[in-house]
Amino acid sequence: MQPKMVKIYGAGGIRGLEAYQSGLLISANGHVLTVWSYVLDTEDVSVVLNDGRKFQGQLVGADPRLGIAILKVDLNEVPHFERRPPDELEPGDRILAFSNLYGVATGNEPTSVLHGTIAARTQLSARRGAFNTTYKGPVYILDAMTNNPGAAGGALTDRRGNLVGLLGKELRNTETETWLNYAIPVALLADTIDDLIAGRTPAQTVDINRKKPVQPLNTELLGIVLVPDVLDKTPAFVDSVRKQSAAAAVNLRPDDLILFANERMAATCKQLAEELSFIDRIDPVTLTIQRGQDLLDITLQLP
Repeated sequence: MQPKMVKIYGAGGIRGLEAYQSGLLISANGHVLTVWSYVLDTEDVSVVLNDGRKFQGQLVGADPRLGIAILKVDLNEVPHFERRPPDELEPGDRILAFSNLYGVATGNEPTSVLHGTIAARTQLSARRGAFNTTYKGPVYILDAMTNNPGAAGGALTDRRGNLVGLLGKELRNTETETWLNYAIPVALLADTIDDLIAGRTPAQTVDINRKKPVQPLNTELLGIVLVPDVLDKTPAFVDSVRKQSAAAAVNLRPDDLILFANERMAATCKQLAEELSFIDRIDPVTLTIQRGQDLLDITLQLP
């Protein structure tokens, strides 16, 4: 299993935010499945293989609703997990959890392995009041301490080594202060992974025939003031909203994080500006935003 695991390093390192997480090879051509997080909010994402080789990771695409991202490294014919498991797991089934928890492995050291069982399969949405997360679907609850810094993006396998789940981001119950050990079933992710790798979603498709209108949209016209663009990939957080603007009309708020514009990825200030430049100012634009732990679609149009 170890040759199929990778360590990922990127943004973070301040305010208690770890600059690392786990990932797993999901294709022979160097595609890496991991969780979508702040660690990827930089141009300098490093992917370290089991043998210690280090590569630049290129973000291929992401799905914020599922909380996953696909990276690409310049490799071919590499060992990888199959992304369609043979069977669903049931409570009591034994599992193995592979991850770089606590960032213990840095070079050619193997990732950590935890042994455990499936405690339950449930809907994470049923726990929404206690656990803050954008993902609201089915999860495996694990009888293993997988909810640790750096473990997110790790692999959950059955005893035969078949990939069955992706270890989720850290979640803590806001009422009891207890941590939730869980994984997202990979069977629920398989179709989205295929689409992201193949570029079949609007967020990843590069259309060379796209043309910019004579009078395009921009954040100023919409009444959106973003945070200062000071990083390689400054997230498109709303700093303020101008009164009596299109943004104010739909109740866009400070601290909202813009992720998509008309279903195309626009998670950074530069990406948002670029996507808006392809939209005529007479046309509406639908923004997908994250507000707290909720994902919302709002449509803005100039008067």
